[in-house]
Amino acid sequence: VPQDPMDFEWSYWIEWGREYILWLLAGHLLVSQVSRLLVEKYKPWCLMVYGMAACWMLLGLKGFAVILLHAAVSFAVAQFQLSLLTWLCSLILLSTLRIPAVEETKRRWYDTENEYYLLLFTVSVRCLFCTSFSLEYCWHAPTQKSSHSFPWMLAYVFYYPTFHNGPLMNFDEFSKQMRRQEAFNVKTNLRILIVGIIRIFFWWCLAELMIHLMYIHALYSSALPLESASYWALGGLALAQVLFFYVKYLVLYGIPALLLQMDGLKPPDLPCCVSLMHSFTKMWRSFDVGLHRFLVRYIYVPMGGSQSSLLGMLFSTALTFAFVSYWHGGQSYLWYWGALNWLGVIVENGIKRILSISLIRDLI
Repeated sequence: VPQDPMDFEWSYWIEWGREYILWLLAGHLLVSQVSRLLVEKYKPWCLMVYGMAACWMLLGLKGFAVILLHAAVSFAVAQFQLSLLTWLCSLILLSTLRIPAVEETKRRWYDTENEYYLLLFTVSVRCLFCTSFSLEYCWHAPTQKSSHSFPWMLAYVFYYPTFHNGPLMNFDEFSKQMRRQEAFNVKTNLRILIVGIIRIFFWWCLAELMIHLMYIHALYSSALPLESASYWALGGLALAQVLFFYVKYLVLYGIPALLLQMDGLKPPDLPCCVSLMHSFTKMWRSFDVGLHRFLVRYIYVPMGGSQSSLLGMLFSTALTFAFVSYWHGGQSYLWYWGALNWLGVIVENGIKRILSISLIRDLI
């Protein structure tokens, strides 16, 4: 049965995975296990060198130089230890991805559009990692200087399992866990690996079945079947699409999460099934857990969050969703998506506050 070709993300990552990325991840696993067994103390640096070599191989010298330049500029600006300046630097670096002249120059570096997109996706994700390190650097105490050095930034930015597509892991969690030395048990790690591979293979088969048999994305790309469908059918299609999105990310985040476990780190929880969710707030908290932690730690809480006044909470939530929309590409439909999510979260929080009033509770 021919597959539905309209889900670009799945087709794109599966193609790259089969050709290069899965083999490079297997190489990372080998380097990681050997370094844990023989030179536990130098594991972060072994993995950093491997990540740099993998980046150079896939993105070429120029792609590698772009990521290194982003890291160097972020680190240099972080020396001022001003959060606002760090954020300004991050947004400027992110905006360079949308300058037509810069885009054209980068396109010329590669033979195919797919290679250019790999650089684009990788640099977008690296921007978040650079931001996380830089803000932690701004907040760290002088006694923590050794764990906030430029080599540690490179070890974090070039950590290969999360390199191209995430999931996101904040620098404070990464460095704390990477510096922790623990007993290495081959038998335990082998069991984690085998169980993890079986689970990922099951999710991958399920995603392939959905994309070969359901044609959700092909139906969405044509107005004619949507116009003639009943509301029940449209609701079913919408549910099918978000369920496929969920299964897709079990695979795309499941593989790096397994490798993080093999490296002795605790990965962010995998997405929670969308069928179990009934609120915008829960969706944001439990679908992309790594991104949620990033947004809360670096935008929502510093801007006041739930501890501020009602207006302050509205503003910090709006700023969080504005950043998410801009980071995803900043197209008009993403601003609408961000605004609707913001509205959903605000309505839920408003109702929760009303229901917490004792008089209303007594009436209910």
